Amino acid sequence: MFAPQTTMDRASCESIARNKELARQWFHHISTGNLDGLRAMTSENWVMVGGPPDLPSGHEGIRMLFEHIGDIDQTWTIEDVIAENDKVVVRATNTCVQESFFGVPGAGITQVFSATFILHFADGLVINTWRNAADLQRLFQLGARILPPEHTDPQATARAE
Repeated sequence: MFAPQTTMDRASCESIARNKELARQWFHHISTGNLDGLRAMTSENWVMVGGPPDLPSGHEGIRMLFEHIGDIDQTWTIEDVIAENDKVVVRATNTCVQESFFGVPGAGITQVFSATFILHFADGLVINTWRNAADLQRLFQLGARILPPEHTDPQATARAE
């Protein structure tokens, strides 16, 4: 029977544990809207995938992200933190009240949704963030609906011409 050998030195274990704690702090800063704390933990070359389109990189991207989000009262509850090497995966639940989301009014409506993030660390800073969130779930909570396309009768169109 083959049993895989895993050897991880003490420094690697400490680095992974440190990155997991940094990820928790990063989400705390997001929950509290602490942009200065967030920027202090984020590389000037930071890139986010899965966020608003055309988000610039770096600290300007953090500023634009929060500008895009707008007025919000939110709390991220971390459900799982899994790490390997220099990446940390965070599965979390967000509870928020936001003026609008993707143009759908949301004032006074509590939204609850889940999201998974991968944070890539270098030298104690977040350098990349990948986001996958239940944005459609949020829209439904705000009352948005998906309507099927209007079907046209090709024969009726031909007769009208």
